[in-house]
Parts: sequence; C-alpha cells; structure tokens
Amino acid sequence: MSDIFEKAKKTLTDLAAESPLDSEAIEAFRIRYLGTKGLIKSLMEEMRQVPNEQKREYGQLMNSLKQQAEEKYQALKAELEAKADNAAAASLDLTAPGDPMPLGSRHPLAVTLNRIVDIFTRMGFSVADGPEIEDDWHNFTAMNTPEDHPARDMQDTFYVVDAPGILLRTHTSPVQARVMQQRKPPIRIIAPGRVYRNETISTRSHAQFHQVEGLYIDEGVSFADLKQTLLYFAQEMFGTPKIRLRPSFFPFTEPSAEMDIWLGTDSEKNYRLTKGSGWLEILGCGMVDPDVLEICGIDSKKYSGFAFGMGIERQALRLYEIGDIRLLFENDVRFLRQFTSAL
Repeated sequence: MSDIFEKAKKTLTDLAAESPLDSEAIEAFRIRYLGTKGLIKSLMEEMRQVPNEQKREYGQLMNSLKQQAEEKYQALKAELEAKADNAAAASLDLTAPGDPMPLGSRHPLAVTLNRIVDIFTRMGFSVADGPEIEDDWHNFTAMNTPEDHPARDMQDTFYVVDAPGILLRTHTSPVQARVMQQRKPPIRIIAPGRVYRNETISTRSHAQFHQVEGLYIDEGVSFADLKQTLLYFAQEMFGTPKIRLRPSFFPFTEPSAEMDIWLGTDSEKNYRLTKGSGWLEILGCGMVDPDVLEICGIDSKKYSGFAFGMGIERQALRLYEIGDIRLLFENDVRFLRQFTSAL
C-alpha cells in the first residue's frame, strides 16, 4: 500500500511545483488535477485498495490534495486576471475623448408647464406644491364638496385600502386649501402637478394627467380681475385676440365659468377644431365660494378671490398642434426630439 501513498505524495509535491503562466496552461492544470479523468480522481478510485486501518489517513491526504489543487487553480486565475487588468489600465489613454452622449429634449408637457408658470409669475403669482396622496378633507370637503355631494361622482379617484380617507388627489385644489390654511391674504399662487381620476369610460386616455390651478385672494377682488388675468394669459400663451366666459358650475366657485379662446374659422383646421363656432374651450374658473373661504379660515366678509384650473395636456395639444394625446405618454424619442427647439 506504500506505493499508493507515495504516488499521492508525489502528486502533492508536483502540484506545489506547478507554475502555469497563461490561460491555456492554467486550464491544462485544472484538467490534469481536477478534471473527471484527472490525477486526483484516479487516486480517489484507488481508495478501495487501501487497508481499512489506513483509509482515514489516505482520505485526509486526498482531501488535502484536492483542496490545494482548487486553491492554486483559483489563485492562478486571479493572478492572470489581475495582470490583464493592469495591462488594460496601462494602455488606457486618459486624454482620449469620451463616448458622445446623444442630446435629449424636454417633454412637451414640461415645456408647456414652464411657459404657463412664466406667464403667471410675471403677473405676480408664486408656485405652490402639495402631496399627491391626499386626505378626503383637503381634496373634497375643503372644496365645498361634502361626502354626499353629487359632484364627487365627477371625480371618482383611487383610494388607499388600508388607510380610510386617504386617496390620490383628483385636482390640485388641495394645494389651495393648504395655502389658505397656512397663509393670510393677500394670496396669489398657481399649483401645478399630477392628478388622478378613475375614469375608465372617459375621453381621457390615462388615469393620471396634469393640471395647473390658480388662486388670488385679497380685499376687493372681483370678476373683472379674473377676466383680465385670463385674457392676458390667453394672449401671451396663444396669441388670441379675445376670450369668452360661459356660465358653468363648480362646487368651489360661485359664480363659475368656462373660458373659450377665439381661433376663428378662417382655416379648415380651426373650423374643424372649433366645430364651426370659432371658439375653443381652454379652462374653468370662477369666484371662490365664500363657504370655501370660511372652511379654510378666511373671513369671507372681508376677502374675496378667484380661482381657475386647466389641464396641461390640453394646452400642449393646442400649442404644438399635436393630434393624438397618446403621443404625450409613449416616450417615443422621435416624437420628443421635435421639441428640442422649444426649450
């Protein structure tokens, strides 16, 4: 049995003396010692010839041989990879220009919003923000829409199952409520942001869209102030010569109105867009209902105000003559590149 032990010890000695230098030699080392037909495998098979009293010693020798072969193989691989990395780093030209990055563009919704914000900030409005996950009170009750109000049917939304009274806001009006609670008049803000509606049967293509709302509260604010503010906005935004205000209903304004801009019927496009009337609806507006002021802690006998709201998608479609609202949500780079010049 000494021949088997001598053979195993010689294999261990030869293993220690091995020093392959390249990947092919290292792979040959692995096959010779650790392969299915390698030396260690064949020595393992000779275990049956070892007397029982020596099997434990032989097994320990085999385990040591296998462990050393595996460790050496891994060490040789790591050394070879380190040499390759060092060689690559040495050949790297740090002065070479980097890979060119393609030029992107702003999304048309972002461009449109920035344009709206610019117009209103020039009129003295500041930008206010609020949470998209709202509570029922700020989203509905503070806007003069109690739980049993039929207007809630027009703004069905998404509710958080494990948190009663918590929902995704249906408009940015909760921002107005929070500002009225936190500040004293005069208040002059616009509130842009994402809003959500559960409208599976709707002309809208998405449950999420974007709004910007405005609020002005001070002593002596009248409907004439509202009209002049919106006329200036329409002229700056669309270059339209005139606007029209039509009676409407919103639970948080009284009186309420829809605003149309004049496009005319001199072109086939405008005739089709306005259905022959020359007028195109843009936004909703009205004087803030005194009940809303009182709910939010503002004296309605001393202060009055107006509010308005518009969908940013609608403004973008009109401003850039985009024929399909779905294009705004597909993130097609070919479509978005058209707006690089609009920055």
